[in-house]
Amino acid sequence: MSIGVKSYEWHELFPRVKNNAGALAAIWSPIILIRTQGMLRSKFGTLALVFNERLIPPKTEDNEEGFKLWLCEPGCLKDLNKTKGGVLKFALIWDQIISNFRDEDLISNRELDLMKIPLSSELLSNKVRWPIFLLAHKIPAALVIAKDFVGKYNDLLRIIKKDIYMYLAVTECYESLKYILDILIVGDMERRLVSGIFEEIDTSISQSSLVKDLRLSELPALHDKCIDLLELLVEGNEGHHYKVVKILQDIFELVTNDLFRKRSRTLDWFHSLHQLKDEPTELFSYFQPDLFAAKHSLHFRLPDIGPITEKVKRFHLLLTVKDKGMYIPSNLEARRRISYFATSLFMYMPKAPNVRSMLSFSVLTPHFMEEVKFSEEELHSSKQGVSIGLYMQKIFPDEWENFLERLGNEKEDGTGGNNIDMDDLRDWASFRGQTLSRTVRGMMYYRMALKLQAFLDMTEDDDILENYENINRANDTLSAELDALIDMKFTHVVSCQIYGSQKFIVDSSDKPSRFGHRYPSLRVAYVEEKEKEGIVPGESPKVYSSVLVKAVNGFDQEVYRIKLPGSPNIGEGKPENQNHAIIFTRGEALQAIDMNQDNYLEEAMKMRNLLQEFQKDRRRNPPTILGLREHIFTGSVSSLAWFMSYQETSFVTIGQRLLANPLRVRFHYGHPDLFDRIFHLTRGGISKASKTINLSEDLFAGFNTTLRRGYVTYHEYMQVGKGRDVGLNQISKFEAKIANGNSEQTISRDVYRLGRQFDFFRMLSLYYTTIGFYFNSLISVIAVYVFLYGQLYLVLSGLQRALLLEAKLKNIKSLETALASQSFIQLGLLTGLPMIIELGLERGFLAAVKDFVLMQLQLAAVFFTFSYGTKSHYYGRTILHGGAKYRPTGRKVVVFHSSFSENYRLYSRSHFVKGFELLLLLIVYDLYRRPYQSSMAYALIAYAIWFMSLTWLFAPFLFNPSGFNWGKIVDDWTDWNKWIRHQGGIGIQQDKSWESWWVDEQSHLHHSGIASRLIEILLSLRFFIYQYGLVYHLDISGQNKNLVVYGLSWTVVVVIFILLKAVKLGRQHLSADHHLSFRLLKAVLFLAILGTMISLSIVCHLSLKDLMVCCLAFLPTGWGLILVRINQSINVFFLVRACSSV
Repeated sequence: MSIGVKSYEWHELFPRVKNNAGALAAIWSPIILIRTQGMLRSKFGTLALVFNERLIPPKTEDNEEGFKLWLCEPGCLKDLNKTKGGVLKFALIWDQIISNFRDEDLISNRELDLMKIPLSSELLSNKVRWPIFLLAHKIPAALVIAKDFVGKYNDLLRIIKKDIYMYLAVTECYESLKYILDILIVGDMERRLVSGIFEEIDTSISQSSLVKDLRLSELPALHDKCIDLLELLVEGNEGHHYKVVKILQDIFELVTNDLFRKRSRTLDWFHSLHQLKDEPTELFSYFQPDLFAAKHSLHFRLPDIGPITEKVKRFHLLLTVKDKGMYIPSNLEARRRISYFATSLFMYMPKAPNVRSMLSFSVLTPHFMEEVKFSEEELHSSKQGVSIGLYMQKIFPDEWENFLERLGNEKEDGTGGNNIDMDDLRDWASFRGQTLSRTVRGMMYYRMALKLQAFLDMTEDDDILENYENINRANDTLSAELDALIDMKFTHVVSCQIYGSQKFIVDSSDKPSRFGHRYPSLRVAYVEEKEKEGIVPGESPKVYSSVLVKAVNGFDQEVYRIKLPGSPNIGEGKPENQNHAIIFTRGEALQAIDMNQDNYLEEAMKMRNLLQEFQKDRRRNPPTILGLREHIFTGSVSSLAWFMSYQETSFVTIGQRLLANPLRVRFHYGHPDLFDRIFHLTRGGISKASKTINLSEDLFAGFNTTLRRGYVTYHEYMQVGKGRDVGLNQISKFEAKIANGNSEQTISRDVYRLGRQFDFFRMLSLYYTTIGFYFNSLISVIAVYVFLYGQLYLVLSGLQRALLLEAKLKNIKSLETALASQSFIQLGLLTGLPMIIELGLERGFLAAVKDFVLMQLQLAAVFFTFSYGTKSHYYGRTILHGGAKYRPTGRKVVVFHSSFSENYRLYSRSHFVKGFELLLLLIVYDLYRRPYQSSMAYALIAYAIWFMSLTWLFAPFLFNPSGFNWGKIVDDWTDWNKWIRHQGGIGIQQDKSWESWWVDEQSHLHHSGIASRLIEILLSLRFFIYQYGLVYHLDISGQNKNLVVYGLSWTVVVVIFILLKAVKLGRQHLSADHHLSFRLLKAVLFLAILGTMISLSIVCHLSLKDLMVCCLAFLPTGWGLILVRINQSINVFFLVRACSSV
């Protein structure tokens, strides 16, 4: 404050001021803005770490190993072993889940055999044969151990038993060999020989003399022979009978001559039977070729009976599979689902009731114009160089191979091959996109799961295997009884907003109600609009009705019709679409599912447990909303989708976990929450429908529940799938919608009432978890502008030079430290911190760090910084002017190239203008700070803002597919010129004309108040600082600091506008009929400008640097004049209207 400046570098407006209040404000104001928000943020970050450490249930460090431990010593199986048939029920459910994986093409036929548990009557006595993938690689490992083992049998047994799966694999292989040989060998003599050999081995085992009696080094050779035998048995070619005989003879010779250390008693008996004891070797060589060679000695082929065939295949897989269990299945999605299902069983959840006693529930899915099912044309069209079908094959290559294998077309390469049914191909692609068919299939897993669980509840243990095959038969009595029970417990209603017009489409194969033939529990609700004859002739009043239909024999059958008093659409459409259909749902609970979600059969098995949460005894009120975990399944589509999936995952896990308990400020964030249907049916529904203010309609439903003494919980033991936007434009539209919704929440009554009713800690939690994040984002961006304009003031006025030079003379370091402190302005990188914490908790911190590094290499920092600008812009503009609106994103799974005109329309005001302004500030600051400031101090001050400005300018091009393809660049330039030159007008869309886009871009100002426009005008005045500061640094000014210099600079602005107007008038009046005159006019103007510049350079010493500085000075002035003019004209309009109303 005491440092004085005697000579300013511009015309000082307040020369008599004795202190440096302006300099102090310019230096410290951004620091105050940042630090105030940082303290609150750090406190809540500390709370998050503390509560996650103490309240998050422990999880296995490695999901694959956790799954193996679950099957090794699962607590649930220990309880099942106490009751008869407990393991059998588990095996049925497990096999159903694995078979469902195969139906979804997540695993191959081989992996299906490796993962299923054999079903047999042995399971009734709780004797289970574990899936082969758990026993994989155990036989080769056991052979290695036995081959080189030296010691006693008990020591060998103890080594084998250290790995429980190795012991089970060895035991099962031995029993399977006995079983298969017993069926294969039917000759009396051969059977007695084989039985005798096995009796000797069993005796050695019982007497613990196996190592002493057998040469274990010969086991690998026996292992190879058994594999050859099993391959022939699996193939079942009767022409290979002689090969089977030869292998059996080799095995017999290997066992009797090489495996046994001493003479086999069975072989001695065989010799004595033929009275050949004197010459055993020669006589044995005589009889051996005839062994197993008799016509009726073998039963080959083996009987084509299911259990025998499965036994042979399983034995063959046990001997041949060398893959480690943790790599089966190979599909990452299947592995993730199994791991999560296994881990979730260790979490606390209520005990499941019988299906007959459970709460009934419904699923409600709103649908507008999204894809129901990919059409054949969409699968093969390649407008952007790649079709949906080909794209799906590339991002899901293993699932495509499994699909072809399931159809028997492994050699088929194309998506539209002659042997592939088009309906199957459309289903396969649709089940991997964000389509309604995927959602309906997922929700119908509830019915499949409940039917299986009801069957296990209603059937005696001894009859489970006998009746299991009948539960899906149409004419079976048990199946009909189960269907009737499930229909009372579950229904799925798809509320289609425009189905009233869709149902008259001729090609109706893809209508939502057409899924009814496959899913009998599906119902479709819609609002029907009809015209009827009025009382007054000529009038046709419209009648609105809510209608519920189902599919019967390929046609829509009306179930219910409810007449409405008028049109229900008063808002954006989606809330009304949900609320009008609630009356058609049944049961005590209602699950809200969006149309881009999915469900899994293994998760549907836990629905009974989840519904019991409504009936648990609690000290506080029973819950009215149950929150669930979501898995983002679109992460593999693109790098941006991967970033979004991790960001969303952190919110739906660690975020909502903390919000629900202990902060108790979790609300309804969309889907897939489970509602207390009766509670919400009598309190306004599950969405608020007022236009604009309730843009985030789902969140207001959570506000409404909390205000009405409802209780919201969150449960992680169950998850559903969720699709997110995969392209930058889609993501930006979604985040703009969320930011607009948060700005409307800021001024809503609901947030005001919650803030008044909450205690102090819940009030702060409410702020931080709703509008606080967006407000902090806005403050951070404003702090950047305040800092840069403060630095611009210090540099252009000469204050900074004087301050730093004085500080250097007095060795004051604090001032430079204060200037450099803005390097800590966060760029959006901190938004990835919760993601790293959650990944560390679930997958280990090493895996989290690896993913984080990989994300940075894929420009995640650029994406999060760009996203930060989107949030701050739309939140701030809506707070100032209002005008929040819904922005459809279009849930496309394929990422297409976006033209430059499209990117300009979307990002012009939110990123390009702001990024260019920051870049201009940085350039001016860099030009005039060099003589007296060190490079290190400048780097600490400006590197973060350089990164932000460049990110806002170039991120849309970096993340645009084929953005650097020369052909695309040429096409974009052509499209841009066509768009910028096309005149607007009534009916001209934004994508056709720049003028139409500009008019729509300013539409928010027409609904804004006078105070907001005055604020906008005041903010626009900042663009005139450039001209005022820079004209005094021109060489042509001659170091003159008089105010006249600034006044003369406006003559340049006036001349520029006159020249532009002259060219415009010349183009309008001369370009068509007097083209030569128009060219002559432009040439004269050009020569006049050139002559003026040459004269000024000679007379007034105008330099090339002055021309560059003038560009930096007058461009912001022009933009400022445009903004002031826009707001001034609208203000005049509103003033006139206000005066006329008075």
